[in-house]
Amino acid sequence: MTQACHRKCVPPLYKESELSKGECVCLDRCVAKYLEVHERMGKKLTELSLQDEELLKRMQQGTGTA
Repeated sequence: MTQACHRKCVPPLYKESELSKGECVCLDRCVAKYLEVHERMGKKLTELSLQDEELLKRMQQGTGTA
């Protein structure tokens, strides 16, 4: 995330020692997008994991092994 957002928002040749307002806004948005995607993926993976556990329980009950 750090490298990707830096590459996207900060030009390779620095003109000033501080980030410009536009660069700061770009970095804020970039990081926010990464965090949102990370949260969505975490929720989806949790959901899939719960579905797998449920399926495994059903399979074990169906075969008579617990």
